[in-house]
Amino acid sequence: MLTLYGTELGSRMLLGTARYPSPAILAEAVRQAGTEAVTVSLRRETAGGRQGGAFFELIRELGVRVLPNTAGCHTVSEAVLTAKMAREVFGTNWIKLEVIGHHDTLQPDVFALVEAARILAGEGFEVFPYTTDDLVVAERLIDAGCRVLMPWCAPIGSASGPQNIAALRTMRAHFPDVPLIVDAGIGRPSHATTVMELGYDAVLLNTAVAGAGNPALMASAFAKAIDAGRAAFEAGMLEPRDMAVPSTPVIGKAVFS
Repeated sequence: MLTLYGTELGSRMLLGTARYPSPAILAEAVRQAGTEAVTVSLRRETAGGRQGGAFFELIRELGVRVLPNTAGCHTVSEAVLTAKMAREVFGTNWIKLEVIGHHDTLQPDVFALVEAARILAGEGFEVFPYTTDDLVVAERLIDAGCRVLMPWCAPIGSASGPQNIAALRTMRAHFPDVPLIVDAGIGRPSHATTVMELGYDAVLLNTAVAGAGNPALMASAFAKAIDAGRAAFEAGMLEPRDMAVPSTPVIGKAVFS
């Protein structure tokens, strides 16, 4: 069972809701994933004359927990204002905090991120910060009031998979009691299994599912991969060895001359 800010979730897969071919395909992907929480960008869905109200009604009909996000925000003030608007729209203190600092890599501005997290936590928000795998930044976010961390494993939408497994492993070891959710950069179910085998608590996906030829089928594949990785971690995996070890015992083996 995954516990985030006191809320228990049966699924360890969180799903984004952007860029699906149609609302019906999005709804089916959510069902196939078995997810109990989806992210929604208030800023994206209300921009450019889009039918934000209809979209938000669809999300409510799915019967899942909503994690609004501040996608598209590049400053502290933008992120804080968007978070406050999202709380009014969705009636939740949960907020996935994004403050983008680089236009090409979409890497978070970690300085602004910490400042925004401190402001929002002080106003009662339960903050899920999209961050890097830097331990110092992670410590600052926890000091700011975050009780969950969401490090990337690669740039948003890159689908390149874990680029620094050693850093992810170090972060897991450094924060054994903090829920860690890998957010951004996962492109294949095997990538999700890899990070779950490291002991991460959950994975948040969007592009890898929404951009697939069959999003619903891909959502199902990711759900299975995440469960498999978690089960492997809990079972206790063998560490790699630098020599062969026979699976058949040598002692007591019959000798023929």
